[in-house]
Order: sequence, then C-alpha cells, then structure tokens
Amino acid sequence: MYMTPRVEEPDVAVVSEKGQVVIPAYLRNRFGIKPRTKLLVYGLEDAIVLKKLTIPDMRKEMEELWREIDKRIERYGELSEEEIQEEIEKHRAGKRKRSAKGT
Repeated sequence: MYMTPRVEEPDVAVVSEKGQVVIPAYLRNRFGIKPRTKLLVYGLEDAIVLKKLTIPDMRKEMEELWREIDKRIERYGELSEEEIQEEIEKHRAGKRKRSAKGT
C-alpha cells in the first residue's frame, strides 16, 4: 500500500545574487543542519531537492571495528588474516542492516 508523504506548509526562500538560499531556521533545527553541513542537491521534475548527507566518521568506525576484533581475540585467542576479514565483513553487514532499518 503506497502512502503519500506528508507535506508541510511551504515557505518562501529568496536566491541571492551568488545563488545562495537561506533554509528556514525551523527546518535547519529539525534536520540538524548547521554551518558546513553537506547537502546533496538535485533536480526532480520541476523541483530542486536538498538532502542532508551523513558522512561517516571513519576514525570512529575503525575504532568500533577494532574493539569488536579485540573482544574476539580475548575470547578465542589470536585471529588469522581470514578471520579478521570475516569480522570486518560481519561488521559491515551489521552496519548495512542497521542503516536499512534507519537506526
């Protein structure tokens, strides 16, 4: 069953001579858009769509992965390269699954 997305009351934004547009504060707050936030911009039929990009913190992700590997080493002893690769794949699959669920 297809549900029509909920559309809020539209607002008006003005384009500056430099092509800049001010996103209304209530929308910036709602979507967590702060200075330097990256937005994906594309045209869709007769509309311009802005979508907030979430760029993963690679350092944080690697630390999380190594914590998981360290736990396994504590439990089972040293791991082979193949076993480490398996852990990496499991970690990535879990991230994809969580991402698909929207968590």
